[in-house]
Amino acid sequence: PHRFLNVMLRGTYITPHRHTRPPKAEAFLMLRGLAAFFIFEEDGSIKQCQILDASMHRGALGIDIAPGVWHCLVVLSDECVCYEVKPGPYDPTDDKEFASWAPAEGSPECAAYLTELEEHALQMLESTT
Repeated sequence: PHRFLNVMLRGTYITPHRHTRPPKAEAFLMLRGLAAFFIFEEDGSIKQCQILDASMHRGALGIDIAPGVWHCLVVLSDECVCYEVKPGPYDPTDDKEFASWAPAEGSPECAAYLTELEEHALQMLESTT
C-alpha cells in the first residue's frame, strides 16, 4: 500500500481528480484540523460534501473512496494533516486523472473555484450547528 501524510494549509488547491489507471480506492483519516472532502458527478456538479474533523465535533474522522470517483479536499482550518492510504505502487505518470471541468493547479481560475468550494462547505457547516 501507498501510505503518506498530507500536510496542507488553508488556501491549498487540489484539482479534482480520480484514480482509474489502475483503479484505486483511497482512505483518508484526519489527524489535525478541519477539511471538506468533495465528491463530484461526471459533469463536475457536487454530489457530496463530507466534513472531516480530527476532533470529531463537526464531522467524521475519515472517509473511504471507491476507485474512479472524482474528488478533492478543501482545507477549512489554518492547517490540516491527514493520513492517506491507497494501493501501491505510486507512479506519478498515471496516478491521477485530473478533471477537465475544473481549473488546473496554478491556473488563474483556481482561486475563484476554491472559494466556491470553501463557501459551499462553510454553509454546510453553519446549517448543521
